[in-house]
Amino acid sequence: MTSESAEKRRDREYSWIDPLAVRNQHWELSGLEFVSALASGDIEHSPIAHTLGFRVTEAREGSATIELAPAEFLYNAVGSVHGGAIGAIADSAMGFAISTTLPAAVGYTTLDLNIRFLRPVTEETGTINAVGFAEHTGRTTATARAEITDADGRLLASATARCMILRPDGS
Repeated sequence: MTSESAEKRRDREYSWIDPLAVRNQHWELSGLEFVSALASGDIEHSPIAHTLGFRVTEAREGSATIELAPAEFLYNAVGSVHGGAIGAIADSAMGFAISTTLPAAVGYTTLDLNIRFLRPVTEETGTINAVGFAEHTGRTTATARAEITDADGRLLASATARCMILRPDGS
């Protein structure tokens, strides 16, 4: 490492709680109750939310909104927020939207995720929102879509996902 790059080095610290505590609360509440509690701050966000710096800001039956302030630590080698970070908030918004349609003790996991990037995202973009919408929730699978927009409502990316519904009896 050159002395010039050492001078530009940045550090970041953050903390998180036991992810099993979050999971257990998810199983005890209906999906809408759980995602609403995340939005209100009554339940702590997951480790990935702390790692990427996002948070749930709104929950309604069939939809969930996640907010992210783009930061330098999310940048890729070409100087914009890495697509994986955008994909993660889209995936989370869609999963939470599906969750809001589920009863207690029923979960979900992503089967597939498709995303289309339309504009670059940088710190200058300002806070972005990923809004997930549950399109269909069946007994074994669910589908959702998401729109990622800036504060002016410009579409930055869009996504779709299919999730597997996880029931305690395995059916």
